[in-house]
Amino acid sequence: MAKEILIRPIVSEKSENLSENMQQYSFIVNKAANKIEIGKAIEEQYSVTVKSVNTMIMPKKSRTRNTKSGILKGHLASFKKAIITLAEGEELDLYGEL
Repeated sequence: MAKEILIRPIVSEKSENLSENMQQYSFIVNKAANKIEIGKAIEEQYSVTVKSVNTMIMPKKSRTRNTKSGILKGHLASFKKAIITLAEGEELDLYGEL
């Protein structure tokens, strides 16, 4: 069940700062999942206590590339992002599974 809800963690400078300073971790999740399901999936997979879950749907973005054959237009798909706040003293080891 947890594999269907959680797609992957977001690894960026902003998400790293959130995890170091505020005990918040960012994930890309299934668009159909709600906050309760996301929280349970995190608790199952990582054995931590989730304090709160904030979700947002990121809109698609247009992309344009210049190539030899001309201008190519496309877009990045929209996705749902969840920011998980853990209980005090808890920590996620995202790189332990690699």
